[in-house]
Amino acid sequence: MASTPMDLDVPDSSSPANGTVGTPSTTLNITRTLGSGLPSTSAVADAIANFRPTKLFRRDDIKDGRPQPYILSLDYDDPGELLMTSESDETIQIYKVRDGRHDKQLLSKKYGVKLAKFTHNSSSIIYASTKQNDAIRYLTTHDNAFIRYFEGHTAPVTCLAMHPGNDDFISCSKDNTIRLWNAGTKNETGVLYIGTPHLAAFDPSGQVFAVGSPSSGTILLYDHRNFDKAPFAEFDIVAAGGPIDPTNVMQGWTKLEFANDGRSILLGTKGGGHFLLDSFDGSLKAYLRKSEGGCNRLAAGEEYTMNGGGPNGANIEGSGDCCFTHDGRFVIGGTKKGVVVWDTLGNTSEKVLEPVHILEDEKPAAVVAINPRFNFFATADQDLVFWLPDPHA
Repeated sequence: MASTPMDLDVPDSSSPANGTVGTPSTTLNITRTLGSGLPSTSAVADAIANFRPTKLFRRDDIKDGRPQPYILSLDYDDPGELLMTSESDETIQIYKVRDGRHDKQLLSKKYGVKLAKFTHNSSSIIYASTKQNDAIRYLTTHDNAFIRYFEGHTAPVTCLAMHPGNDDFISCSKDNTIRLWNAGTKNETGVLYIGTPHLAAFDPSGQVFAVGSPSSGTILLYDHRNFDKAPFAEFDIVAAGGPIDPTNVMQGWTKLEFANDGRSILLGTKGGGHFLLDSFDGSLKAYLRKSEGGCNRLAAGEEYTMNGGGPNGANIEGSGDCCFTHDGRFVIGGTKKGVVVWDTLGNTSEKVLEPVHILEDEKPAAVVAINPRFNFFATADQDLVFWLPDPHA
Protein backbone atom coordinates (compact mmCIF):
# COMPACT_ATOMS: atom_id res chain seq x y z
CA MET A 1 0.00 0.00 0.00
CA ALA A 2 1.36 3.43 -0.97
CA SER A 3 2.34 5.79 1.81
CA THR A 4 2.08 9.57 1.85
CA PRO A 5 5.57 11.01 2.45
CA MET A 6 5.98 12.93 5.69
CA ASP A 7 7.25 16.49 5.29
CA LEU A 8 9.20 18.07 8.11
CA ASP A 9 7.46 21.40 8.54
CA VAL A 10 9.75 24.36 7.90
CA PRO A 11 7.98 27.74 7.70
CA ASP A 12 9.62 31.07 8.37
CA SER A 13 12.11 31.48 11.21
CA SER A 14 9.64 33.42 13.38
CA SER A 15 7.84 30.19 14.18
CA PRO A 16 9.30 27.99 16.92
CA ALA A 17 7.64 24.78 15.80
CA ASN A 18 9.61 24.22 12.65
CA GLY A 19 12.31 22.13 11.13
CA THR A 20 15.33 23.39 9.22
CA VAL A 21 15.16 27.15 8.77
CA GLY A 22 15.30 28.45 5.24
CA THR A 23 13.34 25.77 3.42
CA PRO A 24 9.98 27.02 2.14
CA SER A 25 6.92 25.66 3.88
CA THR A 26 4.76 23.09 2.19
CA THR A 27 1.04 23.28 2.80
CA LEU A 28 -1.41 20.46 3.26
CA ASN A 29 -4.30 22.39 1.66
CA ILE A 30 -6.81 20.27 3.52
CA THR A 31 -10.31 20.65 2.16
CA ARG A 32 -13.51 18.76 2.72
CA THR A 33 -12.70 16.96 -0.53
CA LEU A 34 -9.75 15.37 1.29
CA GLY A 35 -7.64 14.94 -1.80
CA SER A 36 -8.32 14.13 -5.43
CA GLY A 37 -9.11 10.49 -4.81
CA LEU A 38 -11.70 10.93 -2.07
CA PRO A 39 -15.21 12.35 -2.42
CA SER A 40 -16.34 15.15 -0.14
CA THR A 41 -18.72 12.79 1.63
CA SER A 42 -16.16 10.05 2.17
CA ALA A 43 -17.30 7.82 5.02
CA VAL A 44 -14.96 7.30 7.92
CA ALA A 45 -15.09 3.55 7.29
CA ASP A 46 -13.74 4.11 3.77
CA ALA A 47 -10.84 6.26 4.89
CA ILE A 48 -9.82 4.95 8.30
CA ALA A 49 -7.39 2.29 7.08
CA ASN A 50 -5.65 4.75 4.75
CA PHE A 51 -4.48 7.40 7.20
CA ARG A 52 -0.77 8.13 7.00
CA PRO A 53 1.58 10.39 8.99
CA THR A 54 1.75 13.35 6.63
CA LYS A 55 3.45 16.21 8.44
CA LEU A 56 5.83 16.41 11.39
CA PHE A 57 6.33 19.48 13.56
CA ARG A 58 9.38 19.74 15.78
CA ARG A 59 10.26 22.71 17.96
CA ASP A 60 13.46 24.35 16.71
CA ASP A 61 13.54 27.08 19.37
CA ILE A 62 14.81 24.61 21.99
CA LYS A 63 18.51 25.38 22.27
CA ASP A 64 21.40 25.29 24.76
CA GLY A 65 21.11 21.57 25.22
CA ARG A 66 17.59 21.74 26.65
CA PRO A 67 15.44 18.66 25.99
CA GLN A 68 12.48 18.85 23.68
CA PRO A 69 9.31 19.59 25.69
CA TYR A 70 6.47 17.11 25.93
CA ILE A 71 3.06 17.89 24.46
CA LEU A 72 0.50 17.59 27.26
CA SER A 73 -2.77 18.09 25.39
CA LEU A 74 -4.33 18.56 21.96
CA ASP A 75 -7.54 20.43 21.11
CA TYR A 76 -9.31 21.83 18.02
CA ASP A 77 -11.51 24.86 17.61
CA ASP A 78 -15.12 24.24 16.53
CA PRO A 79 -14.54 24.74 12.75
CA GLY A 80 -11.57 22.37 12.87
CA GLU A 81 -9.29 25.02 11.37
CA LEU A 82 -6.96 25.39 14.38
CA LEU A 83 -5.13 22.85 16.52
CA MET A 84 -3.73 23.84 19.92
CA THR A 85 -1.15 22.13 22.12
CA SER A 86 -0.16 22.81 25.70
CA GLU A 87 3.43 21.85 26.38
CA SER A 88 5.68 21.02 29.32
CA ASP A 89 7.86 24.11 28.77
CA GLU A 90 4.85 26.29 29.73
CA THR A 91 3.96 27.30 26.19
CA ILE A 92 0.85 27.04 24.04
CA GLN A 93 1.34 26.37 20.34
CA ILE A 94 -1.38 26.96 17.74
CA TYR A 95 -1.34 25.44 14.24
CA LYS A 96 -3.37 26.13 11.12
CA VAL A 97 -4.69 22.75 10.09
CA ARG A 98 -5.51 23.31 6.42
CA ASP A 99 -2.30 25.18 5.73
CA GLY A 100 -0.29 22.60 7.65
CA ARG A 101 1.77 25.23 9.43
CA HIS A 102 2.53 26.67 12.83
CA ASP A 103 0.60 29.88 13.53
CA LYS A 104 1.64 31.30 16.90
CA GLN A 105 3.19 30.66 20.27
CA LEU A 106 1.77 31.89 23.59
CA LEU A 107 3.76 31.87 26.83
CA SER A 108 2.44 31.09 30.31
CA LYS A 109 5.70 31.07 32.25
CA LYS A 110 4.21 32.61 35.38
CA TYR A 111 1.35 30.16 35.85
CA GLY A 112 2.30 27.15 33.72
CA VAL A 113 -0.19 25.51 31.40
CA LYS A 114 -1.95 22.19 30.78
CA LEU A 115 -5.31 20.96 29.46
CA ALA A 116 -5.71 23.92 27.07
CA LYS A 117 -9.18 24.04 25.47
CA PHE A 118 -10.81 26.28 22.89
CA THR A 119 -14.08 27.89 23.88
CA HIS A 120 -16.68 28.26 21.10
CA ASN A 121 -14.81 31.38 20.02
CA SER A 122 -11.70 30.34 18.11
CA SER A 123 -9.68 33.21 19.60
CA SER A 124 -10.50 32.41 23.25
CA ILE A 125 -9.14 29.53 25.28
CA ILE A 126 -9.17 28.18 28.83
CA TYR A 127 -6.40 26.22 30.50
CA ALA A 128 -5.35 24.89 33.90
CA SER A 129 -2.41 26.27 35.86
CA THR A 130 0.56 24.18 36.97
CA LYS A 131 2.09 26.63 39.47
CA GLN A 132 1.33 29.70 41.61
CA ASN A 133 -2.18 28.40 42.29
CA ASP A 134 -4.80 26.08 40.83
CA ALA A 135 -6.90 28.66 38.98
CA ILE A 136 -8.23 28.15 35.47
CA ARG A 137 -7.25 30.94 33.09
CA TYR A 138 -9.34 32.44 30.29
CA LEU A 139 -7.21 33.98 27.55
CA THR A 140 -7.65 35.67 24.18
CA THR A 141 -5.11 34.35 21.71
CA HIS A 142 -5.06 37.32 19.34
CA ASP A 143 -3.47 39.61 21.94
CA ASN A 144 -2.39 37.09 24.62
CA ALA A 145 -4.46 38.89 27.27
CA PHE A 146 -6.31 37.33 30.18
CA ILE A 147 -10.06 37.88 30.31
CA ARG A 148 -10.54 36.41 33.78
CA TYR A 149 -9.44 33.74 36.22
CA PHE A 150 -11.71 31.00 37.53
CA GLU A 151 -10.64 30.49 41.13
CA GLY A 152 -11.89 27.97 43.65
CA HIS A 153 -9.92 24.75 43.30
CA THR A 154 -7.39 24.12 46.07
CA ALA A 155 -5.48 21.32 44.34
CA PRO A 156 -4.37 20.63 40.76
CA VAL A 157 -7.00 20.46 38.04
CA THR A 158 -7.13 17.05 36.33
CA CYS A 159 -9.65 17.60 33.51
CA LEU A 160 -11.51 20.37 31.67
CA ALA A 161 -14.64 19.58 29.63
CA MET A 162 -16.37 22.14 27.39
CA HIS A 163 -20.13 22.06 26.85
CA PRO A 164 -20.83 21.19 23.17
CA GLY A 165 -23.25 24.07 22.60
CA ASN A 166 -22.32 26.99 24.86
CA ASP A 167 -19.52 28.32 27.03
CA ASP A 168 -20.36 26.28 30.10
CA PHE A 169 -17.53 24.02 31.19
CA ILE A 170 -16.62 21.58 33.93
CA SER A 171 -13.38 21.31 35.88
CA CYS A 172 -12.20 18.30 37.87
CA SER A 173 -9.62 18.52 40.62
CA LYS A 174 -7.60 16.53 43.12
CA ASP A 175 -9.37 18.58 45.82
CA ASN A 176 -12.29 16.12 45.39
CA THR A 177 -14.59 18.66 43.76
CA ILE A 178 -16.23 19.11 40.39
CA ARG A 179 -16.89 22.75 39.59
CA LEU A 180 -19.31 23.99 36.94
CA TRP A 181 -18.60 27.31 35.26
CA ASN A 182 -19.73 29.64 32.54
CA ALA A 183 -17.00 31.56 30.75
CA GLY A 184 -19.04 34.77 31.12
CA THR A 185 -18.61 34.99 34.89
CA LYS A 186 -15.72 34.35 37.28
CA ASN A 187 -17.87 32.59 39.88
CA GLU A 188 -18.69 28.90 39.59
CA THR A 189 -22.31 28.02 38.90
CA GLY A 190 -22.11 24.86 40.99
CA VAL A 191 -19.88 22.56 43.03
CA LEU A 192 -20.10 18.80 43.52
CA TYR A 193 -18.12 17.00 46.22
CA ILE A 194 -17.02 13.57 44.98
CA GLY A 195 -14.06 11.36 45.85
CA THR A 196 -11.35 11.47 43.16
CA PRO A 197 -13.51 13.03 40.41
CA HIS A 198 -10.58 13.06 38.02
CA LEU A 199 -12.38 12.94 34.64
CA ALA A 200 -15.56 14.46 33.18
CA ALA A 201 -17.28 14.60 29.79
CA PHE A 202 -20.48 16.04 28.31
CA ASP A 203 -22.72 13.91 26.12
CA PRO A 204 -23.32 15.23 22.56
CA SER A 205 -26.55 17.00 23.58
CA GLY A 206 -24.95 18.82 26.51
CA GLN A 207 -27.85 17.74 28.72
CA VAL A 208 -25.88 15.04 30.53
CA PHE A 209 -22.38 14.94 31.90
CA ALA A 210 -20.38 12.02 33.22
CA VAL A 211 -17.84 12.03 36.05
CA GLY A 212 -15.20 9.33 36.39
CA SER A 213 -14.04 8.45 39.91
CA PRO A 214 -11.26 5.85 39.74
CA SER A 215 -10.89 5.28 43.49
CA SER A 216 -14.52 4.17 43.69
CA GLY A 217 -14.45 2.43 40.31
CA THR A 218 -17.55 4.28 39.14
CA ILE A 219 -18.80 6.62 36.43
CA LEU A 220 -21.62 8.92 37.58
CA LEU A 221 -24.14 10.47 35.18
CA TYR A 222 -25.77 13.81 36.01
CA ASP A 223 -28.53 15.90 34.48
CA HIS A 224 -26.74 19.14 33.63
CA ARG A 225 -29.78 21.27 34.51
CA ASN A 226 -30.26 19.47 37.83
CA PHE A 227 -26.67 18.77 38.76
CA ASP A 228 -27.37 19.46 42.43
CA LYS A 229 -29.55 16.35 42.53
CA ALA A 230 -28.10 12.87 42.94
CA PRO A 231 -26.70 11.26 39.78
CA PHE A 232 -29.42 9.54 37.78
CA ALA A 233 -27.09 6.64 36.91
CA GLU A 234 -24.03 5.07 38.48
CA PHE A 235 -21.94 2.65 36.43
CA ASP A 236 -19.85 0.09 38.29
CA ILE A 237 -16.62 -0.30 36.32
CA VAL A 238 -15.32 -2.96 38.71
CA ALA A 239 -18.29 -5.19 37.91
CA ALA A 240 -18.24 -4.39 34.19
CA GLY A 241 -14.51 -4.61 33.49
CA GLY A 242 -13.02 -6.46 36.44
CA PRO A 243 -13.19 -9.94 34.90
CA ILE A 244 -11.12 -8.75 31.91
CA ASP A 245 -8.75 -6.12 33.34
CA PRO A 246 -8.87 -6.07 37.16
CA THR A 247 -5.76 -3.89 37.36
CA ASN A 248 -7.28 -0.77 35.77
CA VAL A 249 -10.87 -0.73 36.97
CA MET A 250 -9.92 1.53 39.93
CA GLN A 251 -6.79 3.29 38.70
CA GLY A 252 -4.94 4.45 35.62
CA TRP A 253 -7.87 6.26 33.95
CA THR A 254 -6.75 8.68 31.25
CA LYS A 255 -9.81 9.64 29.17
CA LEU A 256 -13.60 9.85 29.39
CA GLU A 257 -15.57 10.53 26.20
CA PHE A 258 -19.05 10.03 24.74
CA ALA A 259 -19.44 8.88 21.16
CA ASN A 260 -21.18 11.38 18.88
CA ASP A 261 -24.19 9.08 18.60
CA GLY A 262 -24.53 9.14 22.40
CA ARG A 263 -24.69 5.36 22.64
CA SER A 264 -21.22 4.58 23.96
CA ILE A 265 -18.75 5.87 26.52
CA LEU A 266 -15.01 5.41 26.12
CA LEU A 267 -12.98 5.04 29.32
CA GLY A 268 -9.31 5.18 28.40
CA THR A 269 -6.65 3.65 30.64
CA LYS A 270 -2.86 3.61 30.76
CA GLY A 271 -2.91 -0.18 31.05
CA GLY A 272 -3.39 -2.93 28.51
CA GLY A 273 -6.60 -1.64 26.98
CA HIS A 274 -9.59 0.71 27.09
CA PHE A 275 -13.18 0.09 28.23
CA LEU A 276 -16.06 0.65 25.79
CA LEU A 277 -19.29 1.02 27.78
CA ASP A 278 -22.98 1.22 26.94
CA SER A 279 -23.99 4.77 27.86
CA PHE A 280 -27.49 3.70 28.88
CA ASP A 281 -26.81 0.86 31.29
CA GLY A 282 -23.04 0.96 31.84
CA SER A 283 -22.48 -2.58 30.63
CA LEU A 284 -19.20 -3.47 28.97
CA LYS A 285 -19.58 -3.49 25.20
CA ALA A 286 -15.96 -4.38 24.60
CA TYR A 287 -12.47 -4.23 26.01
CA LEU A 288 -10.19 -2.62 23.42
CA ARG A 289 -6.94 -4.47 23.86
CA LYS A 290 -3.66 -2.66 23.16
CA SER A 291 -1.24 -4.99 21.45
CA GLU A 292 1.78 -3.09 22.81
CA GLY A 293 0.48 -2.52 26.34
CA GLY A 294 0.06 0.75 28.20
CA CYS A 295 1.31 4.28 27.62
CA ASN A 296 4.04 6.16 29.47
CA ARG A 297 1.90 9.12 30.52
CA LEU A 298 0.42 9.67 33.96
CA ALA A 299 -3.25 8.95 34.44
CA ALA A 300 -5.57 11.81 35.42
CA GLY A 301 -4.89 12.73 39.03
CA GLU A 302 -1.99 10.32 39.35
CA GLU A 303 0.96 11.36 41.50
CA TYR A 304 4.34 11.68 39.85
CA THR A 305 5.92 9.19 42.25
CA MET A 306 3.45 6.39 41.55
CA ASN A 307 5.17 5.08 38.45
CA GLY A 308 8.70 5.46 39.67
CA GLY A 309 9.85 8.52 37.77
CA GLY A 310 10.90 6.43 34.80
CA PRO A 311 12.16 7.72 31.43
CA ASN A 312 10.30 8.44 28.19
CA GLY A 313 7.58 10.67 29.57
CA ALA A 314 6.62 8.42 32.48
CA ASN A 315 6.22 11.44 34.75
CA ILE A 316 4.37 13.56 32.19
CA GLU A 317 0.66 14.31 32.22
CA GLY A 318 -1.51 13.93 29.13
CA SER A 319 -5.04 14.37 27.82
CA GLY A 320 -5.58 10.76 26.74
CA ASP A 321 -4.22 8.52 24.00
CA CYS A 322 -7.58 7.39 22.57
CA CYS A 323 -10.71 8.92 21.02
CA PHE A 324 -13.80 8.08 18.98
CA THR A 325 -14.04 8.84 15.28
CA HIS A 326 -16.83 11.19 14.15
CA ASP A 327 -19.32 8.40 13.50
CA GLY A 328 -18.74 6.71 16.86
CA ARG A 329 -17.90 3.42 15.15
CA PHE A 330 -14.11 3.41 15.45
CA VAL A 331 -11.73 4.19 18.28
CA ILE A 332 -8.22 5.47 17.55
CA GLY A 333 -5.56 4.60 20.11
CA GLY A 334 -1.96 5.68 20.44
CA THR A 335 0.97 3.26 20.68
CA LYS A 336 4.72 3.57 21.03
CA LYS A 337 4.96 3.53 17.22
CA GLY A 338 1.91 5.08 15.61
CA VAL A 339 -1.74 4.29 16.20
CA VAL A 340 -4.17 1.39 16.13
CA VAL A 341 -7.86 1.39 15.21
CA TRP A 342 -10.63 -0.67 16.77
CA ASP A 343 -13.98 -1.29 15.05
CA THR A 344 -16.64 -1.19 17.76
CA LEU A 345 -19.01 -3.11 15.47
CA GLY A 346 -16.63 -6.06 15.43
CA ASN A 347 -17.43 -9.41 16.98
CA THR A 348 -17.55 -8.80 20.73
CA SER A 349 -18.79 -12.22 21.80
CA GLU A 350 -15.63 -12.54 23.88
CA LYS A 351 -15.96 -8.92 25.04
CA VAL A 352 -12.44 -8.28 23.76
CA LEU A 353 -11.64 -6.41 20.54
CA GLU A 354 -8.25 -6.49 18.85
CA PRO A 355 -7.24 -3.65 16.51
CA VAL A 356 -8.49 -3.98 12.94
CA HIS A 357 -5.89 -1.57 11.55
CA ILE A 358 -2.32 -0.73 12.57
CA LEU A 359 -1.17 2.65 11.26
CA GLU A 360 2.57 2.70 11.74
CA ASP A 361 4.84 5.63 12.48
CA GLU A 362 8.25 6.00 14.05
CA LYS A 363 6.92 8.50 16.57
CA PRO A 364 5.04 7.55 19.75
CA ALA A 365 1.43 8.70 20.02
CA ALA A 366 1.03 9.54 23.71
CA VAL A 367 -1.75 12.07 23.02
CA VAL A 368 -4.39 11.66 20.29
CA ALA A 369 -7.18 13.95 19.01
CA ILE A 370 -9.43 13.74 15.95
CA ASN A 371 -10.56 16.82 14.04
CA PRO A 372 -14.28 17.63 14.55
CA ARG A 373 -14.88 18.61 10.89
CA PHE A 374 -12.36 16.91 8.64
CA ASN A 375 -10.97 13.42 8.12
CA PHE A 376 -7.82 14.39 9.95
CA PHE A 377 -6.27 13.56 13.28
CA ALA A 378 -3.14 14.46 15.19
CA THR A 379 -0.86 12.58 17.55
CA ALA A 380 1.93 13.83 19.76
CA ASP A 381 4.59 13.04 22.29
CA GLN A 382 7.54 15.39 21.94
CA ASP A 383 6.81 15.97 18.24
CA LEU A 384 3.42 16.71 16.69
CA VAL A 385 2.25 14.60 13.74
CA PHE A 386 -0.62 15.36 11.34
CA TRP A 387 -2.38 12.33 9.81
CA LEU A 388 -4.36 12.39 6.55
CA PRO A 389 -5.93 9.70 4.34
CA ASP A 390 -3.64 8.67 1.50
CA PRO A 391 -5.60 9.55 -1.69
CA HIS A 392 -3.57 6.97 -3.62
CA ALA A 393 -4.23 4.04 -1.29
